[in-house]
Amino acid sequence: MIVRPRPRSWQLLYIMRGSIVPAIAPKVAVIFLLGLALSLLAERVPLPGIDRLGVAPFTLLGLALSIFLSFRNNACHERWWEGRKLWGQLVYESRSLARECNALLADDPRLRARVLRLATGFAHALAARLRDGDSRAAAAPWVDPEFEADLAARDNVPDALLALAARELAAPLRDGRLPPYLYAVFEARLTAMSSIQAGCERILTTPLPFAYTLLLHRFAWLFCVLLPLGLVGALGWATPFVSALLAYAFFGLDRLGDELEDPFGLEPNDLPLDALARTIEIDLFDALGERPLPAPLEPRGYVLR
Repeated sequence: MIVRPRPRSWQLLYIMRGSIVPAIAPKVAVIFLLGLALSLLAERVPLPGIDRLGVAPFTLLGLALSIFLSFRNNACHERWWEGRKLWGQLVYESRSLARECNALLADDPRLRARVLRLATGFAHALAARLRDGDSRAAAAPWVDPEFEADLAARDNVPDALLALAARELAAPLRDGRLPPYLYAVFEARLTAMSSIQAGCERILTTPLPFAYTLLLHRFAWLFCVLLPLGLVGALGWATPFVSALLAYAFFGLDRLGDELEDPFGLEPNDLPLDALARTIEIDLFDALGERPLPAPLEPRGYVLR
């Protein structure tokens, strides 16, 4: 996620970090060169019918393309925002679990530490799973060695960590040291964390319909490639500049939708899962009274991962 001070008006002209320009620059350059070549051709060779073509058809096509891109970007932003709300909920559930462990397991510090370390491992494992990483390795620093065999037998490591936390809490329940109604409090918290994982996986495994995305990609290219034909008769040598400007707008919106569609990736505008997992780690270790606490992750090159 891009984290930087709001730029001043004059900085908007040259800021590249955090901009979509580097990703779409080759496409915009192609349209600029196409417009330049067409302007040069129109200057030297008469193009029959080019004056009658005009910009009216492209105005209607541009309006239709803008509506389609707006709809897609709204849908992609909704996926991005839902992912952020789910991780915000995970921060809340983790803090609540720590508070309940401190209040209800005050006489069993070992059990409290094991449960909260498993919850820390869950956050890191979930971030790795959503980014197609090694979730078992991501959780390893916070999981006791005795649990390694249990995790090795499971493919869904985050779910396995929640199952281990439930098993740890079930031991005092069976021994009569934890009343069933208090165990239900912990189980509800673990269920909420499992629901968050399912919500994130739903976003990850259900992309927008491919046919709709493909249609917009093709339509954007077709519009930008044909646009110089409608402009050259009226604008002449200004055609490549106006065409490139419109290509920047349409290709930029298209590219931004691609980034937001998968909010858990590693693109500059994706969610900072590593930083959110570190926030959970800091909160849970603070609840355990451990010192020193790990430092929050900072942006590198204005990008927070």
